[in-house]
Amino acid sequence: MIKSLAISLFTISCFTHLSLTLGVPHTQDLSLDFLVPHNKARAEVGVQPLAWNTTVAAYARGYAYHRLGDCEMEHSEGPFGENLAEGYGDQFTATDAVNMWVGEKEYYEYALNSCVGDECRHYTQVVWRDSVYLGCAKVKCRNSWWFVICSYDPPGNYVGQRPY
Repeated sequence: MIKSLAISLFTISCFTHLSLTLGVPHTQDLSLDFLVPHNKARAEVGVQPLAWNTTVAAYARGYAYHRLGDCEMEHSEGPFGENLAEGYGDQFTATDAVNMWVGEKEYYEYALNSCVGDECRHYTQVVWRDSVYLGCAKVKCRNSWWFVICSYDPPGNYVGQRPY
């Protein structure tokens, strides 16, 4: 136990040193900052809460690091559902990103199962009834903008299906 703990601490120390040396920004645990607004929106429509998943979060973090150089709002085309956001300034939070997506609720017309007048598919992914796991990341790009990604497992937003 002590040996494996020492190896783990050594590995963490080396990774931290390598990250700082390579200029990779340190990310803090924002899981609750992402989960709370997601699950609030889901509760409003009677959908089960999401659970944080470290595998899904690792995927999101990997893609966020991939976007460090350009901060382009391009989807990863990976195996998960996905929402992206960007923001500027030190006051831009994980909750701000989720609230932007949830703010699209006003454009979702449940009776028609479609967007009315504007984008709503970020919102429908947030509340997609079959999604169970969430993993997100937020990194500061080299252009000083923040890049945010949330990945959802299983994915949602299937044409012809209602989110809830």
